[in-house]
Amino acid sequence: MKKWLRRIRGALGMGVAWGLAWFSAGMVLRLIVGPGAADVPFPVGFGILGFLAGALFSGILGLVARGRRFHDLSLPRFAGWGAAGGLLFSVLLVLTATSTGAGALLDDLLVLGPLLAAAGAASAGGTLLLARRAEDRPLPDAGLDEGEPELGEESPRKRLRGH
Repeated sequence: MKKWLRRIRGALGMGVAWGLAWFSAGMVLRLIVGPGAADVPFPVGFGILGFLAGALFSGILGLVARGRRFHDLSLPRFAGWGAAGGLLFSVLLVLTATSTGAGALLDDLLVLGPLLAAAGAASAGGTLLLARRAEDRPLPDAGLDEGEPELGEESPRKRLRGH
């Protein structure tokens, strides 16, 4: 059960990270085209799409990169998985959001597919670079002096009792 909870937490974290990145892209787009240029609020809409795409990518990553560390994965392959996830997400989005005929579905997919595949590849590449950077950072030593025992040397109960 803990394994599934950890995977769900990871998918939510990936979704939030991608959602924030896509929200930022929406803010930039909003600044470029102006506030009255569209009916849909770009930042919020992009943020929601980014969250969903990030959570979907997390599932794909769990299937294809199981048991590997971030340093073991190549950036082009990781970005390729992100592009595949973006393409899959565009298919799911078009199928659920469009209620018109097959021609309109194909037109929507031809517009959204490459756009979301590129966004997925860029987001996945950024995710891998950030994850590698986080893996390289050493953990803080918590201010232990050289003379103090670390947790592994003496049990915490003995230290609390004064033995």
